[in-house]
Amino acid sequence: MVQEKGTISINTENIFPIIKKFLYSDHEIFLRELVSNAVDATQKIKRLASLGHYKEELGDLKVKVAVDKKAKTITVSDSGLGMTADEIKKYINQVAFSGATEFLEKFKEAKDANEIIGQFGLGFYSAFMVADKVEIQTLSYQDGAAPACWTCDGSTEFEITDGNRTERGTDVILYINADSQEFLEEHRIREILNKYAKFLPVPVQFGTKTESVPDGEDAEGKPKYKEVEVDNIINNTTPIWTKQPNELQDEDYLSFYRELYPFAEEPLFWIHLNVDYPFNLTGVLYFPKLKNDFEITKNKIRLFSRQVFITDDVKDIVPEFLLLLHGVIDSPDIPLNVSRSFLQSDSNVKKINSYISRKVAEKLGELFRKDRKSYEEKWNDIGLFVKYGAISDEKFYEKAKEFLLLENTKHEKYILEEYAARVKDFQEDKNGRLVYLYTADAERQDSYIQAAHKKNYDVLLMNSPIDTHFIHHLEMKLEKTSLKRVDADVMDKLIEKEDREKHKLTEDEAAKLKSIFEKAINNSNMHVEIDSTHAEAMPVTITMEEWMRRMKDMSRLGGGMNFYGNMPDTYKVSVNANHKLVNKILSADEAQQTVLAKQAFDLAMLAQGLLKGADLTAFVERSVNVL
Repeated sequence: MVQEKGTISINTENIFPIIKKFLYSDHEIFLRELVSNAVDATQKIKRLASLGHYKEELGDLKVKVAVDKKAKTITVSDSGLGMTADEIKKYINQVAFSGATEFLEKFKEAKDANEIIGQFGLGFYSAFMVADKVEIQTLSYQDGAAPACWTCDGSTEFEITDGNRTERGTDVILYINADSQEFLEEHRIREILNKYAKFLPVPVQFGTKTESVPDGEDAEGKPKYKEVEVDNIINNTTPIWTKQPNELQDEDYLSFYRELYPFAEEPLFWIHLNVDYPFNLTGVLYFPKLKNDFEITKNKIRLFSRQVFITDDVKDIVPEFLLLLHGVIDSPDIPLNVSRSFLQSDSNVKKINSYISRKVAEKLGELFRKDRKSYEEKWNDIGLFVKYGAISDEKFYEKAKEFLLLENTKHEKYILEEYAARVKDFQEDKNGRLVYLYTADAERQDSYIQAAHKKNYDVLLMNSPIDTHFIHHLEMKLEKTSLKRVDADVMDKLIEKEDREKHKLTEDEAAKLKSIFEKAINNSNMHVEIDSTHAEAMPVTITMEEWMRRMKDMSRLGGGMNFYGNMPDTYKVSVNANHKLVNKILSADEAQQTVLAKQAFDLAMLAQGLLKGADLTAFVERSVNVL
């Protein structure tokens, strides 16, 4: 019997086109919304029972999702609160009105009631993204309540009639439209439930599965088994982030990590987050083995609200450098249908961001202090992460100074304060500035590293994807300190001392030597200079100035300095006027001068890894002739 017909109370002539086109970016969200509503209704009846307001049997409290391909329907069922016809009008017809306020007022003695409030309203109407018609069959938990049925065909017209439900709870039945037939495929529904409902706090059943159960014995007395159909519960209702750390063992954390990332290496360590003031937040963040793999590790943190998956795009909730972590964050303070503008402006989100950064810094500091050796062994995996944090987060850098390591070519590791003390006696220049030497490629730059070691200088390894930025950051932070790549100049000029060596060539001899090399090299991008260093150093050294190479590196990393990125590589060719080869060149005939100068230059090119193709072939042939 039709009890009532009417028009849905909304502030626009027809809300459904808006829902379909603008409100949700992805149509699969409809299932998340309906299952979340069913879970909320289930939790509320449990809460009422625990408070003594509902004294009947609760029964089997689970949410069921069913697909009927023949009838072209999807049904989401629960055994929760249910609704009366009047409540349907209130919660369904008055779009965006939430029952939360009334529920809290009625049961305000329940201190944690806020945790189980559902979001009726626009979430329910997401069903019309995929359905031509939606039907609700419901029976309220209230004494004497009558079953009610609500139907709507996607217009603003609705109809309420007598329902057919005989047990407490609600069925939402979607009659799927022609454009959304994909959602009638079981594998598609299973995929969506696995994404959004995997950790819901109420069991969610989808279909059945078979299990082997004992079935007596066979003629030989051996146990027999038979296959029986059982409910297929697709979710884990108590994931580890809902538990206290003292309830968990290491294996629990590792097992959960494997569940989240089945193909990943095991994490290095983890942080269990649990705070209820000034915001609510739980979660577990894992430190993966990063190596120098910078990009593919991002977007591995999953955001939940009351165990309902929201998104893995968490860049406004988590500090940027922490996007390299893996794991889950759950906060009831963040709504399911969260907007980007909400995340960028909400004060709780900003507090969550700061809290997570602080907790990560505290964890790293604790690991360093408790077991430095173990921490140093993990540095190759976490160094990229720590440097990224130091660059991008000022507060993190202040804490990171206590556990940020610099590693040298001998694989010794120092925190910033220790390293300054380590090199102070040798690497202070004539102006009182400390000079940190570094290499970006220890194998390729080995001859330069060896030259540094001969002068008792230390050389740092700076070969991660962000070290170009990290070096610049260190120079801004460290007082009277500069960093220079070990092949940025001859060693005596990288760290200039008062007692620098001088050569004994006359001005004419130096000019002649420069002319010989310019003629032999014949390349306008190679600028010849006559230098003086100790006689055992290489006769010719090829370098690119520190500032030029940094500009070009920044350009390659997308730093916006395209002017430098498009410039041809230019190098300085430093001829060591104190080397005994110089006298041989100056005293040789003109043809031999060119051969010797070219050979010395090519050796320097070889040391820099710059000698390739035809030039390399010519060098090999010339070497044979010289021998």
